[in-house]
Amino acid sequence: MADLRVGLIGLGMMGRHHARVVREVDGLELVAVADATGDPHHVAGGLPVLGDVHELIAAGIDMAVCAVPTGMHEEVGLALAVAGVHTLIEKPIAHSVDAGERLVKAFAARGVVGAVGHIERYNPALQSLRERMAGGDLGDIYQIATRRQGPFPARIADVGVVKDLATHDIDLTAWLAQSEYVTVAAQVALRSGRPHEDLVAATGRLANGTVTNHLVNWLSPMKERVTVVTGEKGAFVADTLTADLTFYANGVVTTEWESVANFRGVAEGDVTRFAIQKREPLRTEHEKFRDAVLGRGSDIVTLQEGQSTLRTAEQLLTTSASTSALAAVAV
Repeated sequence: MADLRVGLIGLGMMGRHHARVVREVDGLELVAVADATGDPHHVAGGLPVLGDVHELIAAGIDMAVCAVPTGMHEEVGLALAVAGVHTLIEKPIAHSVDAGERLVKAFAARGVVGAVGHIERYNPALQSLRERMAGGDLGDIYQIATRRQGPFPARIADVGVVKDLATHDIDLTAWLAQSEYVTVAAQVALRSGRPHEDLVAATGRLANGTVTNHLVNWLSPMKERVTVVTGEKGAFVADTLTADLTFYANGVVTTEWESVANFRGVAEGDVTRFAIQKREPLRTEHEKFRDAVLGRGSDIVTLQEGQSTLRTAEQLLTTSASTSALAAVAV
């Protein structure tokens, strides 16, 4: 079978990585690239840099990667859907829930595959963690807490930290627990003089009862990507920067003190760091999308899932605005 002809639109920080990986993955051929602002990272190779999505489509592509700024996802995605081009859209799916809904409907109406690039799902540490959770290694799951902190990326200008970064945590949490959010609440802050929030502290509860907590910001001088899942038998800690997974088992607590004998506490137990194969998440993502386009599998983040994540992100922002208004009245 001939390789799938791939077009890439958006040649910024993420676009350059997509270009590299598409060229590395079997069954894919990068045949066209487009970016109205040019090719700052020189990833085009011998390909001409096209000006827009319509020129990209005219190059005769089977699938596309949309790595343009979030505010352009709807326009570019709709054009690709209408043209019948299978498309991987960088996260979040769109700048608003309404725009995301239009994308979901457009791809469904034309029967083409659409996916959202929530790449953390393909991190080896989180994939191993999900398997272990599903296998009962933790017993009942109590809490999933994430920390995603670091300096501000100058390339992000059209959305805040909730839609750009916290959507990773929203998606991976629901995916790990295999349960959707039912309630959320958040506090946000704007500390760096930009028009969008750059810090969020969010809490929530999933349909299965799991409590969630997310600390996300663009204000920290260090970079941190940590997921902690606490359950009946202990806690898993996944570091997605290093793709390391560690299990902290509950120790046995013994006591002869009658008044506290029935207290269900925990103590420090054995610590296990797992040896797992560390494949590049972006490569795995492209392989899974390729297989979905070819009808060989469905292990992708669907547009419907991306839309659910965006809806939760907007709910976070709504609750934060309500909380700020109440605080202002109280003052």
